[in-house]
Amino acid sequence: MADRPYTLLSCGMSLDGYLDNATDQRLLLSNDADFDRVDEVRAGCDAILVGATTVRKDNPRLLVRGARRREARLATGRPGSPLKVTMTRKARLDPGANFFTTGDSTKLVYCPAETVDHARDRLGSVATVVDGGRTVRMRGLSEDLHERGVRRLLVEGGGTVHTQFLTDGLADELQLVMAPFFVGDSHARRFVGDGMFPWGPEHRATLVETRTMGDVVLLRYALSARFES
Repeated sequence: MADRPYTLLSCGMSLDGYLDNATDQRLLLSNDADFDRVDEVRAGCDAILVGATTVRKDNPRLLVRGARRREARLATGRPGSPLKVTMTRKARLDPGANFFTTGDSTKLVYCPAETVDHARDRLGSVATVVDGGRTVRMRGLSEDLHERGVRRLLVEGGGTVHTQFLTDGLADELQLVMAPFFVGDSHARRFVGDGMFPWGPEHRATLVETRTMGDVVLLRYALSARFES
């Protein structure tokens, strides 16, 4: 089996397991202390991955914000922020989105073979479009990233992407931040969807750290023997 990056899943969610509400307004699930923690995690990674829905709905920049952290990366010959990665079936992404227009790092878009030509016409000026084969699978994507030099991958969602990495057994670490409120709307996006997960009542994930930051709490789990403390 080909090598893949150390893979860390990062997520903020409500007490009832939602990533967002069902409105067009972004729901803030964290606070400044946790945003700074995530910034530190980002600075230590080679690539950040989000799904196309997250690119469209949240319009994230996916940058290292701290000046000293950016400078430390630049001093080692790396770009100021990690490489950005997304995947899409139909290339319905805006080339003017923050994902593409911010930061000095490479942007990669994985898509099925049948979509490659359209994706390159639409996004080729702002990203490298990668042929993901008949169907983009997370294992193949991870192995391709490893071949491109990615040794530490941060996955920031959304729920479909988290589900795919977890059910495929490709996650080495999970960092969950719990916000102290409920969303209570089944139309909102959840942390994960249905699937066959490697962790269940007979095979529990290992909790390795809890940390309070104001009114939110970080739960950090080791999900594989490759876990790095």
